[in-house]
Amino acid sequence: RAAKATSADVWVMAPMVATRPEAAAFAEQVRAAGLMTAGVMVEVPAAAVLAARLLEVVDFLSIGTNDLSQYTLAADRTSGELADLLDPWQPALLHLIATCATAGRAAGKPVSICGEAASDPMLALVLVGLGVTSLSMSARGINAVRASLAGQSLARCRELAALALDADDAQAARAAVRDGIGHSAAS
Repeated sequence: RAAKATSADVWVMAPMVATRPEAAAFAEQVRAAGLMTAGVMVEVPAAAVLAARLLEVVDFLSIGTNDLSQYTLAADRTSGELADLLDPWQPALLHLIATCATAGRAAGKPVSICGEAASDPMLALVLVGLGVTSLSMSARGINAVRASLAGQSLARCRELAALALDADDAQAARAAVRDGIGHSAAS
């Protein structure tokens, strides 16, 4: 009722959705409550793999990179020995993000990133290149990400994303994009 009383455009999302029936049930509940925009957090690999199917019943996806990374690479976030597996530059994670973004583009629906991954100015270029439509980050990251994005075209972001996807691990992905940015600056 509060949303209707204020004419607010309220978007509601459910966490940890793994299947289309879960997404459909949530969207139905949201709409039954009088809200029009329902989405889901993509935090488990199953949701990323099924992104196109989820977008048949919800209006947007928001990718939680921290959880998606943990569940994709079977790495406990409290284990320091596995920290390299939780790096958001991991190509397996980037491929899942690309799957979601491609599904969003095909459905004409937004796909966002939430998590500290979005505040990495170089990774933001890759995420935009993959097709992510919005980045959620803490206020301290905005200026650096804005400057990074302003310095590259969408076509260049797509090229950088391809470099990251072709890498064997997070370090190689980061290095390939860094070299790609350096190469374009030298041109």
